Amino acid sequence: MKTKTTKNTVSVMIIAVMTAMVTLFVTGCQSSRINQRKGVEVKNEDLYKNGVFQADKAKDAYYALMKSFNYPIYPILKTDNFWVCDFMQGDMKNLGMGGIFWINEKGEYGKTGCKKYKGKFKGQQFGYLGHDIFLLPNQVLPEHDHIGGPEGFGPKMEAWQVRHGEVDFFSELAAPGGDEMLISDMPENERPWGYGEPWFKCKYVVKRKAGEIYKLADPESFHFQRAGKDGAIVTEYATYHNDVRFSKPGMAFANSGDKK
Repeated sequence: MKTKTTKNTVSVMIIAVMTAMVTLFVTGCQSSRINQRKGVEVKNEDLYKNGVFQADKAKDAYYALMKSFNYPIYPILKTDNFWVCDFMQGDMKNLGMGGIFWINEKGEYGKTGCKKYKGKFKGQQFGYLGHDIFLLPNQVLPEHDHIGGPEGFGPKMEAWQVRHGEVDFFSELAAPGGDEMLISDMPENERPWGYGEPWFKCKYVVKRKAGEIYKLADPESFHFQRAGKDGAIVTEYATYHNDVRFSKPGMAFANSGDKK
């Protein structure tokens, strides 16, 4: 028995074929754009002049990083609220960061806001922050910890959510039941900057991809992070930030060439 093909049937078939072809074309273009997304290329010689760190050049590199991830460059990111740091090491390409504190709030219950609070915590301190961290390809934010500091706050506790890219998180301590592995078990060529030096403290590493979170395992424990090959943008959630201490002697939260 022969099936009669009508004009309507043929039209439907043609539309279906054309739709499939358009879908394949669009998907292919999107895949091609993803595969061809060019990472940010940075050279140390472009970031220093006579040994002095060029913050404006470094910021340009981070703006390029933001654009590569379609991260919105808000007007505030063009002000001094967005800062860059090479930690006095003269090697920004490999060791440094960009950052912005969206908020770093401290106060006392009953004395902030409307000042109407009369609960049992009245008179006690509180503090919290929201921070975005920007890391160039394979760049390391160096090993450090946070102690209570002089303002009476406890040690900073924090967690990090990778927004774009991939990040290796390194830690001195590992949470029970966590998925960290020993740095010593990593291939030699993948071990982080500073590993094996007498001042180096961290023992564990774990990888997190975009959307995933890693938490600090214990107060005052040393930690740091390293971006993947495309760089990374990380959101930090934490208690009030008022102190940082680096494990490497001579390192400081300042830039090469800064006046002391």
